[in-house]
Amino acid sequence: MMRRVLTLAAILAIVAGCASPEPDPLEPQQWGLPAIKLPQAWTQEQGDGVVIAIVDTGVDTDHPDLKDKIVDGYDFVDGDQDPKDRNGHGTHVAGIAAAVTRNGIGIAGAAPGAMIMPVRVLGTVGSGDRATIVKGIVWAADNGAKVINLSLGETGLLSRLLKGGTLSPAILHAYSRGAVVVAAAGNEGTVKQPYKTATQVLVVGASDQQGKPADFSNFGAEDAVTAPGVRILSTLPTYPTPETRTNTSGYGLLDGTSMAAPYVAGLAALLIGQGKTPDQTMRAIRQTAQNPTKDLRLGLGVVDARAALGG
Repeated sequence: MMRRVLTLAAILAIVAGCASPEPDPLEPQQWGLPAIKLPQAWTQEQGDGVVIAIVDTGVDTDHPDLKDKIVDGYDFVDGDQDPKDRNGHGTHVAGIAAAVTRNGIGIAGAAPGAMIMPVRVLGTVGSGDRATIVKGIVWAADNGAKVINLSLGETGLLSRLLKGGTLSPAILHAYSRGAVVVAAAGNEGTVKQPYKTATQVLVVGASDQQGKPADFSNFGAEDAVTAPGVRILSTLPTYPTPETRTNTSGYGLLDGTSMAAPYVAGLAALLIGQGKTPDQTMRAIRQTAQNPTKDLRLGLGVVDARAALGG
């Protein structure tokens, strides 16, 4: 199935819609947005037109809260141009990063003006292999993504994929193409350095409603930050998948560092929208993260969108 490439006029129309005062009815249930001061950051920047690649299980590209944000993607599992989400995970991640915001439907995304590039590298049960994920990262970078989200934090998957830092060359390629790569820390509740230390990647752990580290979140990665990852409300497919067997409402709650990473991916899109380079973007996020108790499990701290944008 062919996906349209949005024209500048279409993007401007979406951005104008994002600025509408009409509230999203489920936004009050999105505790993660005010926790990292995203609504205040939107008064400075919305990431207009910045493309966020969701390298995951695909995306429900017809979802009413996502469909107007979709640019061309690819399905590396089936080898076609229809990256339909047959699991549900990728759709949830996409909504956190960049659901259509302030349109009177569903939820708000972290980057109201950003676009979503669905890149399917994980199958129906959420599993995948290194070679397929590498192809997805490289393709996204070569096709215009300026932020690449890797929510590969499901229990066991990250460890199997990253032995010896085997994704690091693909991440370095993306960085060389001007993209910021944001990656979930993993959900085994242990100390872990998943990527080679020289790799230009922003690793994200999960925090709870009190700003404390989630008990499942891995920690210890170099210069990692933390973002909300417990009981996170976002989009889900409107058709049956492993994540939506009993819920095809289009929305639901999930936990994980997979949910924390797209908050930071959205923040990265805001900073890139300001004109910052990948280096400047990662530096701003890291330097403004808040860790007043010096809890090592939070890494550098919980991200602060308003401070990162200079507000």
